[in-house]
Amino acid sequence: MPLPKPNSGEAEEAFMERCMSDDKMGAEYPDKDQRVAVCMTSFRDAKEQDMSDQQQDAIEYEEGKMDIEAEIKAVKDQDDEGGFEGYASVFGNADLGNDVVVEGAFAKSIARRGAKGVKMLYQHDAKQPIGVYDEITEDERGLRVKGRLALGTQRGREVYELMKMGAIDGLSIGYRVDAKGYDYDDKGKRRYLKSVDLMEISAVTFPMNPKARVQAVKSDRTIREWESFLRDEGGLSRNEAKAGAAALNKTLDQRDVGEESSELVAAMSAVTTLMKNGD
Repeated sequence: MPLPKPNSGEAEEAFMERCMSDDKMGAEYPDKDQRVAVCMTSFRDAKEQDMSDQQQDAIEYEEGKMDIEAEIKAVKDQDDEGGFEGYASVFGNADLGNDVVVEGAFAKSIARRGAKGVKMLYQHDAKQPIGVYDEITEDERGLRVKGRLALGTQRGREVYELMKMGAIDGLSIGYRVDAKGYDYDDKGKRRYLKSVDLMEISAVTFPMNPKARVQAVKSDRTIREWESFLRDEGGLSRNEAKAGAAALNKTLDQRDVGEESSELVAAMSAVTTLMKNGD
């Protein structure tokens, strides 16, 4: 049977009296001590959930319109499948909510929580964790992150595939900030975030800060795997396989080819030459 629930603002004493005198509770739990324990648990669970909801409401997010450029590139030095890296926040530029993150804003939070203490979520949904962060650091540009998507979960696999395609290339932070953590410029109508409590970083479709992007997604095959393939299946020497693997890995991964088309053409040409020489 459903347990009695506290009403909004109902004090513990009032709830306990109502719960203990409930006819259905009396029939289900005739033992008084047992009934006390059940009512108390119901009250405390409800209060904890209410506090969690309030904390969630207090978190601010960066989410809005994405810009049109994708910056997904291959990562050749990551051993774990599902790995990606990018910037979750960029210093000094105004986001679509007219907030500007100041360099050093995350330092205290990172030191206190560590990378594993910052949750990796999908679209800021606390019910959809999708992996873990291994590194979260500040550099001169912004908040740089390296993480691993949980490929053993359906959502983790989906986000991984969407990242590789460029369908999801935004990162967005969820944070708390108090009155001492920011300055407000009345003239420019901008809020300058100086110190924030970083709660989570989400993979999102539309980041509030257009420059907060996934920059790299680990390719399906590592260079070492390509080397083995080219040696075993292509009959190439070790040196040829290494050169060919680097070219293939560079060419076949999802990337922004607009600025690097000449490199890709050269890479494909190198692979073609190697394979021809191996025949």
